[in-house]
Amino acid sequence: MTDAEPHIITPIVALVGPTAIGKTALSLQLARDFNCEIVSVDSMQVYRHMDIGTAKIRPEEMQGIPHHLIDIVNPDEEYDAARFVSDATRAIRIIGEKGKLPLLTGGTGLYLKALTEGLFTVLPENKEVRKELQERVESEGSSKLHEELADCDPESASRIHPNDSMRIIRGLEIFTCSGIPWSTHLRRQKEEEGRGAFDALQIALTCNRERLYERINHRSRLMLEEGLEAEVENLLNLGYGRDLHPMNAIGYRHMLQYLDKVCSYDEMLELLQRDTRRYAKRQYTWFRGIRGIEWFEVADTESINKRIDDWLNIN
Repeated sequence: MTDAEPHIITPIVALVGPTAIGKTALSLQLARDFNCEIVSVDSMQVYRHMDIGTAKIRPEEMQGIPHHLIDIVNPDEEYDAARFVSDATRAIRIIGEKGKLPLLTGGTGLYLKALTEGLFTVLPENKEVRKELQERVESEGSSKLHEELADCDPESASRIHPNDSMRIIRGLEIFTCSGIPWSTHLRRQKEEEGRGAFDALQIALTCNRERLYERINHRSRLMLEEGLEAEVENLLNLGYGRDLHPMNAIGYRHMLQYLDKVCSYDEMLELLQRDTRRYAKRQYTWFRGIRGIEWFEVADTESINKRIDDWLNIN
C-alpha cells in the first residue's frame, strides 16, 4: 500500500489451502452464511482465457455471489504480488463500503502473505536491465546468474532455486537499480509496516494427505476431459506464446509437452498429477509460514463457521 491509501479497518476473512481441497464449495457456503463477496487469491485465475487449467469457478456456479480478481488481465500481461495487493485492497474497500464481509479465498500463499504482512511497493524496476539479464540467462544459464545473486544478496539466493530464473533476474534487477539487496528491501518493509494494514482471520484447510492426492488425481483427469487440450490450442491460436509465464504453469506446460509430442497422453497425465501433488506440498509450506494462520479440517464446517462467528462478534 502507498502512504496515500488509508488503512483498512473492515474485518476480512481468508480461506486458503492447497489445490483441490475444496475451497470453492466452502467459500460459497460461507459467503451465503456471512453475507460475503469473494476476492480470489490465485495467481493464475487473474488470466483471461485460462479457465480449465486453473480450475476457475464458472459464472453459473457463483450463485449470484460477486467474485473479484478473476479474468482481469491477459496472459501476456505482467501480474505479481504488488499488483495483487493493490487490486485486492481496492476490492476489499469496495466490499466493505457495501456493508459486506470480504472473503479472500485461493491457494497462492505469496499473495496472502503480501497482503496481510505487507509488501514493499517501491521496489525499483528497469525494463532494459531486466531484458539484459534475461538475455544472459539464455546465453549463460540461470546458475551463473544465481552465483552473482549469491555474491550481492546471499539471503535471497539462499531461498531462490538456481533454476528459478524469473526470481533470480528480479533479485539482480533490484540490486542493479538500487544498490540495495532485495532481502534488505523486504526487511525494511517489515520494520516499517509491521503486520500490514489488515486485521484478518486466516483459516487454512487441511485433510488426510491420501484423500487430497485422490482429489488432485481426479481433478487432473477431469481437466483433460473438460477440454484442457482445446483451451491450450486456443491460447496458441490467439497468439500467446509458449514462453509466457502463465503458459509454464501446471497443466499448461504439461499440455504443451503433449502437443509438441514430447510425451504421450498417459505420460502427460501422470506428470500432471505428480507435479500437482508436489505443488500442494509447497502450498502447505507457504501457508505454514504465514503468521496467524489457523488450521481446520475441510470437513469440519461447523467449527469453521463458529470460529468466524466468534471472530466477527469481537471485531
